[in-house]
Amino acid sequence: EGAKDGKGRGRQVIGAARTCDLILLVLDATKPVTHKMIIEEELHGFGIRLNQQPPNIYFKKQDKGGINVQALKKQSTLNKELVEAILREYKINHAEVILKCDATEDQLIDVLEGNRVYVPCLHVFNKIDKISRQEMEIL
Repeated sequence: EGAKDGKGRGRQVIGAARTCDLILLVLDATKPVTHKMIIEEELHGFGIRLNQQPPNIYFKKQDKGGINVQALKKQSTLNKELVEAILREYKINHAEVILKCDATEDQLIDVLEGNRVYVPCLHVFNKIDKISRQEMEIL
């Protein structure tokens, strides 16, 4: 806990995870599920997206012309006003944005930040024979 905030050697460990082709999380099945969620949250906070594809969003900053937003697929959360508000938060006043998927605010921010890493993750549970079937379903 706290690795994304610079506690201990966490930044070094997570920094190494950014360059991996696959992250293998070996977890103790007898420990609470919150351990898995804490690790995933730390990685997410450091810009590592586990088992996700990069959002299909085209973004290009421009010198003039205002903000041009096009949606090629029907959007459930994003609309033109929300995209413009997010861009203005990043002090971007001239850009072209093409939403090629049903994107969320977080996905648009990930594209704007440009430093996110999308890595596949495999969860391996140790001591699985020590828990019941109901507990195994929760995992």
